[in-house]
Amino acid sequence: MRKVSIVAVVALALGLAGAQAQTYPSKPINLIVPFPAGGPTDTIARIISDHMKDTLGQSILVETVTGAGATIGVGRVVNAPPDGYTLIVGNWSSNVGSPALYPVSWHVVNDLEAIARLPVSSLMIVGKEALPAKNATELIAWLKANPDKASAASVGAGSGAHVCGLYFGEKTGTKFQFVFYRGGAPAMQDMLAGTIDIMCAEASQTLAHVTAGKMKAFAVMGRKRYAGLPEVPTMEEMGISGMDISFWHGLWAPKGTPKDIVDKLNGAVVKALADSAVQKRVAALGMSIPDKAELTPKALHDFHQAEIDKWWPIIRSYGIKVQ
Repeated sequence: MRKVSIVAVVALALGLAGAQAQTYPSKPINLIVPFPAGGPTDTIARIISDHMKDTLGQSILVETVTGAGATIGVGRVVNAPPDGYTLIVGNWSSNVGSPALYPVSWHVVNDLEAIARLPVSSLMIVGKEALPAKNATELIAWLKANPDKASAASVGAGSGAHVCGLYFGEKTGTKFQFVFYRGGAPAMQDMLAGTIDIMCAEASQTLAHVTAGKMKAFAVMGRKRYAGLPEVPTMEEMGISGMDISFWHGLWAPKGTPKDIVDKLNGAVVKALADSAVQKRVAALGMSIPDKAELTPKALHDFHQAEIDKWWPIIRSYGIKVQ
């Protein structure tokens, strides 16, 4: 009798879970972006969610939750109910860089449920328009001639901009002073105002400013040139190898979110990224969409783990201190 009751309870639980997945979503979904509004991650989140809401039949409310190197936003999702109604669009900074340094109680891979990879961009070394250097070689020479005098914008300790800047300084033998911002948008504002000299910035965020002649682009921090500015060489082409760091995005849910819900969300992302209108909007940002085989939950999980394995030892070797 006892065995029968246990089986019945399990069957009921499984039935309820299945019913929940079938009716999901039955209310609006909250999508966390752990960076200020107006930045590249916020833009990607709004492009993707705008299409996903039609597929899922529910509104998707984008909420920016900033602070502590994006770990506050990530932590909000880690601790949310695993029901598919709280998601996060993160990037390299929030899901690789910052968790290596900030004292969080969760693990950024083990405590999130991977859904899908999202568009990828490049990181570029850019500078204010008034800089005397015209190319990467001249920039490195200028920085060496003026050690610790140049200012470099960083979006928080352990961010892509910060680690990329440290990486650039190490590989080129240059030194400069970091100025920390809460997000890429305010950093861009100061760069355009001429109060910051250089930045290792997400490429799509600089595209319009570089093409308008308001900012200089010196080099791409990757193995391939950036599609939006194909005339800008890579650091590899400049004779400095090993400087390969991409600015990738992903979509996650809290750990334990039912597989059927994860699959439904993944399907909505894949459908969005296959839409020609979405592809045009992504291309206008100068970003690229991963191949279809890279869009599965497992592909994001495995890629994310590989990035952690690669970058955490490097990040920690810099002895970065967080406030």
